[in-house]
Amino acid sequence: MQAFLTAMLGRPTQRYRNREEAGRVLARALGHYAGRPDVVLLALPRGGVPIAFEVAEALDAPLDVFVVRKLGVPGHEELAMGAIATGDTRVLNHAVIRDLAISSALIDEVTVAERRELERREKKYRGERPPLDLRGRTVILIDDGLATGSTMRAAIAAVRQKSPTKIVVGVQVAPTDACEDLNGEVDEIVCARTPEPFYAVGLWYEEFDQTTDEEVHDLLERSRARSLAPR
Repeated sequence: MQAFLTAMLGRPTQRYRNREEAGRVLARALGHYAGRPDVVLLALPRGGVPIAFEVAEALDAPLDVFVVRKLGVPGHEELAMGAIATGDTRVLNHAVIRDLAISSALIDEVTVAERRELERREKKYRGERPPLDLRGRTVILIDDGLATGSTMRAAIAAVRQKSPTKIVVGVQVAPTDACEDLNGEVDEIVCARTPEPFYAVGLWYEEFDQTTDEEVHDLLERSRARSLAPR
């Protein structure tokens, strides 16, 4: 049964200091998954990784990346006409495509370019290590916020192909309607804060610098070392 959970932690208009603080806030909202051996965290890079790292530490759960690339409208790249994800999955925003009369050829052109970047990032972040096995696991997908939800929707569709038992979405900040739109697609969604009016994800962080590839790799290695350490 799908569940929609909004954990309002602090004032709705309060900004996070940075992604690390946001991760600790989200970890508290996801605390009911702590210590469970079936739980796996998948971070959407790059901004979702510092947040997911904090959550993984708090829940004592393994962490991996799940690479998703937005398909931006040429000339207006911040506007998503869809997204692609690991597993050769593509999700399109048909309303944007229809309203802007975007051709199939243009969509395919952008998809090819973004797929090259997706493959580069997977190699950079994970090296030769295979992705975590998601079959029969509770998968928690984490990003640093939701706007339209296109990127997360692509991730959900791709993860579902890996036969998990349960899919959970955890985000720090999002408009209420974006959380509600995803509610029917996952088993649980935790939106730590849903400020109105929303405007943009970055406005709800005091520090919102771009996370680098090197930072992503370092955090994944630190999390992996913790998972492999003797208990």
